[in-house]
Amino acid sequence: MPSFTAQTRLLVVAPHPDDETIANGLLMQRVRAAGGSVRVLLLTDGDNNPWPQRWLERRWSIGPAERARWGRRRRSELDEALHRLGLPPAALQSLGWPDMGVLDRLLQPGQEALAELAAVLGGFAPDLVALPALGDRHPDHGAAHVLVRMALARLGHAPGLLGYLIHGRDDGVPVSGQPGTPAQRDAKLHALAAYASQLALSGGRLRELAGRPECHARPGPAPSAAPRILPWRPSPLLQPRLRLAAASTSGQAQQWPWHAAPLRRDGQGGWRLDWPVARAGDACFVRLSLALPSPWIFDHWGWREV
Repeated sequence: MPSFTAQTRLLVVAPHPDDETIANGLLMQRVRAAGGSVRVLLLTDGDNNPWPQRWLERRWSIGPAERARWGRRRRSELDEALHRLGLPPAALQSLGWPDMGVLDRLLQPGQEALAELAAVLGGFAPDLVALPALGDRHPDHGAAHVLVRMALARLGHAPGLLGYLIHGRDDGVPVSGQPGTPAQRDAKLHALAAYASQLALSGGRLRELAGRPECHARPGPAPSAAPRILPWRPSPLLQPRLRLAAASTSGQAQQWPWHAAPLRRDGQGGWRLDWPVARAGDACFVRLSLALPSPWIFDHWGWREV
């Protein structure tokens, strides 16, 4: 873990309210204790969160007005959590993207999301960015990682990156976990308690996640011996239902049905991404998904860097 000084400028990218506290509550306090600056960039208000809302509001049907109200509730919880962590209101910047819609923003023609992120990064000029790990299986988290990497490449800015993992596993290079001081740990749990909407159904799990030493990881290097080789070899039975997305630090992103994706065999039973818009020196990210309706929101394969 890098050392912090009064010159440290930390940006925490949070797809939803509570991600910043669960995975970075100690990190933010340590930077502030050293006299550094902290900003939290909230991508969505977490409004697409139906089961806790149904439970607490005793309703089944949730329409746009109910979702908006829930989003305001979660935003107010975030404001209180940051206050309990010692951060001023000005430390929060929100983009207001749709919850469960970050991937759609990434794939949207026109690169508006990329421009929004680049504006925030350029304006704050962080030297350290805490962002969701690429391997996090929540669709918003993995897509957020890719978008931040693309925006940094657009700016030509290379701050230190600290990936944090909440859902799943990741292949990054671990950085030593920091237990924090007793006072910092107490403040983090006090901040988590502000999220009454999330603790109602998942209190035990969230307290367990927040109680762990905070472990961050630097993004691992992409394999170099076999560039653009996909890490998966899906069964032909699944292929009609598969979707492949790709994104490049050149700023391009696209998704295809498996049969229409720019793929060719690598001669060893695998698949190579033959995507002409990805230049040779670009970092390239791929995501495999199954196009079937399911109540399970988390990715099975998720994102990988190739």
